Amino acid sequence: MVRKAKVSDAQSIYLLINEYAKEGIVLPKSLNAIYENIRDFWVYEEEGKVLGCVALHVVWEDLAEVRSLAVNKAYRGFGIGRKLVEACLREAEEMGIQRVFSLTYAKDFFERFGFAEIDKGELPHKVWGECINCVKFPQCDEIAVMLELPITLQRPKLEKKEVEKL
Repeated sequence: MVRKAKVSDAQSIYLLINEYAKEGIVLPKSLNAIYENIRDFWVYEEEGKVLGCVALHVVWEDLAEVRSLAVNKAYRGFGIGRKLVEACLREAEEMGIQRVFSLTYAKDFFERFGFAEIDKGELPHKVWGECINCVKFPQCDEIAVMLELPITLQRPKLEKKEVEKL
């Protein structure tokens, strides 16, 4: 079952992500960073055990990143990663986000969702804020992929008077 992460999932998320980080496949995350960003995360849970995780991190009003995708190695190939990314894309669409990107080594995986490779230089500078702490900085070898989402939800514009009431 795919669901939004709970605070109680933080330790499992930490272990999943950092197992792959040791291999240089994803960026490592501290337990503190996971707690601070727990609302970004989705998990795949089966029989009370977290077997996969992913995060949808909003970067700007029209841009979000799919990051920290990790699936327990014993359960790879069963569609868990696909279900997690689909949850992120649904959430992005519901939020009215128009573009979703990922920095990845699994370009083929993301292309199955309609992502296309882009030049990393097309991403806004704000994206690179965390890169300064990366062991691969400034020699990043990840591939940038982007997906344009259809705009299906109309967000009403609030008048100034309505905003003041809030």
